[in-house]
Amino acid sequence: MDAYDTLVVGAGYAGSIMARELATRAGHRVLVIDRRGHIAGNAYDYEDEHGVLVHAYGPHIFHTTSEKVVQYLSAFTGWRRYEHRVLARVDGQLVPMPINRTTVNRLYGLGLTTDAEVERFLESRAEHVDHVRTSEDVVVAKVGRELYEKFFRGYTRKQWQRDPSELHASVCARIPIRTDEDDRYFTDPFQKMPADGYTAMFRRILDHPLIDVRIDTDYWDVKDEIEHGRLVYTGPIDGFFGNRFGALPYRSLEFELRNEPTPDLGYLLPSATVNEPSEDVPYTRTTEFRHMTGQDRHESSTVAVEYPRSEGDPYYPIPNDETRALYRRYEALGANLPDVTFVGRLARYQYLNMDQVVGQALSAADKLIASLPAAA
Repeated sequence: MDAYDTLVVGAGYAGSIMARELATRAGHRVLVIDRRGHIAGNAYDYEDEHGVLVHAYGPHIFHTTSEKVVQYLSAFTGWRRYEHRVLARVDGQLVPMPINRTTVNRLYGLGLTTDAEVERFLESRAEHVDHVRTSEDVVVAKVGRELYEKFFRGYTRKQWQRDPSELHASVCARIPIRTDEDDRYFTDPFQKMPADGYTAMFRRILDHPLIDVRIDTDYWDVKDEIEHGRLVYTGPIDGFFGNRFGALPYRSLEFELRNEPTPDLGYLLPSATVNEPSEDVPYTRTTEFRHMTGQDRHESSTVAVEYPRSEGDPYYPIPNDETRALYRRYEALGANLPDVTFVGRLARYQYLNMDQVVGQALSAADKLIASLPAAA
């Protein structure tokens, strides 16, 4: 096998961007490998047998406040405007999520018309918390116990298999509480979808004469066969070190895909995603992909019903004090390997959005390239 300057493990955002930067800016010959049978990591999308563009690993909506990230990815894709909206099934109604003025008015039969009125309503129900430490703390301090139980507790317990009182505040703090009627899930100034889909964008990122790609290739099966100088590793850091200190916990997901005819060429769901906060419902949400992918009119529609799982591919690091302390021990081992760069959600054990992974990969590439010896 040919020798490479850098071996990149993982063809998702972190690995693909690191490979592109090293090839383009450092002239490295790079081999990218991925144990799965495709590129693009969890952002992988494909057209199913019904002609519907499906996100294989659940809905991926691109949003960011970073002009740098937008500028970088725009070299590899055009964009299509899309603003994500979510409804939650609560008390027999479908109401906007995140909680906003409309949500409050519908649930309580009120007619609040101003931000100030909604703010006073929520303040009247909020509980005082001396020190906001957990996800339960952050929610009850904003909206009180009742709305916490209706929207957050059951959903979080299903998603994480832990009560919000056992999770770091950052988990639920990601979800805003609004006093206006803005029903968009995200408010970032840039909210768009890759015009041709995510996989097409990744193909262009990896399309470079100095980059080779091998899928269906597990690092642990080939690591001794591939001659390389540096290693960029985007998989779980605990696995890299053989779980020396014990395994870092992750949550996984299972998707039940269902296609139904749409004779009127319309949609099956009233919004792209419908959340199910009740613990009586075994799944967390249902997503109809056509809302997101620009296939406004089609003879059928594919939806994904999402079930959280303890076993399976690692999706979500579980952020609490114990897991962070365990990660730090693995991070210290990694710091002693100057020829290995750990980057991405799994390698850094972080709960990151797509744009954050892009930004992290670009920063890691800058640092790595700056450390390389000058060309002779």
